[in-house]
Amino acid sequence: MEFRQLGASGLFVPVLSFGTATFGGGNEFFKAWGNTQVDEAKRLVNLCLDAGVNFFDTANIYSGGASEEILGQALEGLRSQVLISTKATFPMSDKPNDFGSSRSHLIKQCEDSLRRLKTDHIDIYHMHGFDANTPVEETLKALDDLVTSGKIRYIACSNFSGWHLMKSLSISERYGWSKYVAHQAYYSLLDREFEWELMPLGIEHKVSTIVWSPLSSGRLGGKFRRNQPIPENNRMAQGGSHGPATNFELLYKIVDALDEVAEETGKSVPQVALNWLLQRPTIANIIIGARDEEQLKQNLGAVGWNLTTDQVKKLDAASDRDPIYPYWHQRQNPQLIPPPKFY
Repeated sequence: MEFRQLGASGLFVPVLSFGTATFGGGNEFFKAWGNTQVDEAKRLVNLCLDAGVNFFDTANIYSGGASEEILGQALEGLRSQVLISTKATFPMSDKPNDFGSSRSHLIKQCEDSLRRLKTDHIDIYHMHGFDANTPVEETLKALDDLVTSGKIRYIACSNFSGWHLMKSLSISERYGWSKYVAHQAYYSLLDREFEWELMPLGIEHKVSTIVWSPLSSGRLGGKFRRNQPIPENNRMAQGGSHGPATNFELLYKIVDALDEVAEETGKSVPQVALNWLLQRPTIANIIIGARDEEQLKQNLGAVGWNLTTDQVKKLDAASDRDPIYPYWHQRQNPQLIPPPKFY
């Protein structure tokens, strides 16, 4: 398993991590992802460890905390061998202070996550979204205090706009507080908007990317194909999908190219799609999920090999689309854009 340095920190993480949103099945949304319980979770954890994947991602909101609880039980006796990432910000109830990134909410949620995970520290603590109601200084000082206390090791963000992240980095630098070392972001061959602003920001300021939904809610899993019926049991139909409405013509164009590369490499379509991501600048880690052991084994096969330059270019061309302003204007002046050097 390849390990990469996480942003400007000294921490190295495997290029694959296991996402546990499938643990618990606490409501209709998460049941569409999976309904893994403790016994199966332990088997999946052991498969990951056998493959060198020692990084596990969860969130307080996943099935109302059940994902953290199940992961905590599955990792009993293994804590010293693994890295754990969890998140806070989204509502945990309808109470007025039970959401957001205020000092009050974050300290409570961190304590609750530690209890559910059966651990004394969290390795990477993400702000799951940007809270525009709370001063950025309040959020970052609370996080820095949690780092100083030893309850969390590193901080990261997720689903931020470019200015959200840049403002946060600037404030942390001004006061000497802990900085976000990674951005957990939505990125795939089908959804490349991340490249327009967030990737250049990550390159410039050494903020690594941890990718969520790398197969675009299963649309790049090989079941969606041109001139074939849409699978009835897909996550979109079951209400567990993220992202904008699907551009099916673009999707089928990408899958056609994935089929070609899969035949050339002897790999599966999702393995090729995941490997493409590992060639992109700033990508330190990809979160893979699995409803069962066979799906996990397939996803683990995305590493240990690399696409050729021509294969990457083929997939780049198939998935390219015109960006919105001002990015289309910037693209017209490539001499002003330096080549990426971060990963």
